[in-house]
Amino acid sequence: MHFDELIGHLGQHTVDGLSKGAIYALIALGYTLVYGVLRLINFAHSEVFMVGTFAVLILWNQLGVENNPPVGQAILFLVLGLVVAAAASGGTALALERVAYRPLRRKNAPPLIFLITAIGLSLVFVELFGQVLPKLLGGALPDVFGRPRQIVGMPTIIQQETLFTIGNTAITNIQLIVFIAAVAMMALLDWFINRTRYGRGVRAVAQNPETAALMGVNQERVIMLIFVLGGIMAGAAALLWSMRFGFTQNSIGFVLGLKAFTAAVLGGIGNLRGALLGGLFLGIVEVYGATLFASNWEDVIAFVVLIVVLMFRPTGLLGESLGRARA
Repeated sequence: MHFDELIGHLGQHTVDGLSKGAIYALIALGYTLVYGVLRLINFAHSEVFMVGTFAVLILWNQLGVENNPPVGQAILFLVLGLVVAAAASGGTALALERVAYRPLRRKNAPPLIFLITAIGLSLVFVELFGQVLPKLLGGALPDVFGRPRQIVGMPTIIQQETLFTIGNTAITNIQLIVFIAAVAMMALLDWFINRTRYGRGVRAVAQNPETAALMGVNQERVIMLIFVLGGIMAGAAALLWSMRFGFTQNSIGFVLGLKAFTAAVLGGIGNLRGALLGGLFLGIVEVYGATLFASNWEDVIAFVVLIVVLMFRPTGLLGESLGRARA
């Protein structure tokens, strides 16, 4: 155990964990929105994030983006990346709901069927991007699909530099951008759910679908809305991931999706602010654990912490459901 390393650089590890956890939190919002309304664990949401990373990669590839472009171009590429990733992930999430989940709801399928369907969809997308698309588009997009199932690098849009130092803690521009952007997106979503007319409809359906229908709330539109919102958050996370880590792969969503789901459960699944808290907490715990033990223990530590927290707080750290969120 490396206690000296952890304590001696506690601030640095905390900053690293916050920037990593912010991405987990954005992805976790998709899980918590869908569960809050439908009581459905959408395990295919991890591949919605994966689609967003490939959308960013394809966009930058087609624009001919190179490493370290000028500031003006970098901002333009990031904005375009956000729009394209959000559209791709949001559209994918909506398509999943319309094609797969909606027919099951109409047939009153049991929850287990939804769960199996979600896992099946996840595997379909992994193979689609790992095997089918490389065969179809490998010649047209060799830098994206030329190496099936392999990690694909992305251009460096913003060179990582230290902005300022507090004690022995260096805070970089990438860390600051990722954290501020993620928190801003989550704050905007929280405001939308709690302060707008559409958000009231979401909370009404989450709390009591039958009564909401009697009051004139269109349940199908609400369900479509939460899938699109969750997809947009996953798309934003995909852009931030591309900035911070700079690579993607057809199976990239698997472990990240499990960790984001863990973050949602830690915070209290069905609770938007709980997803934020759970994501940040999980990111910090992962970095602390990797420093204290070894980096290959990172994933194990995350799930051990989940088990320990749920032993004492079965509903998560906050535990308030989406339907009971206060306006």
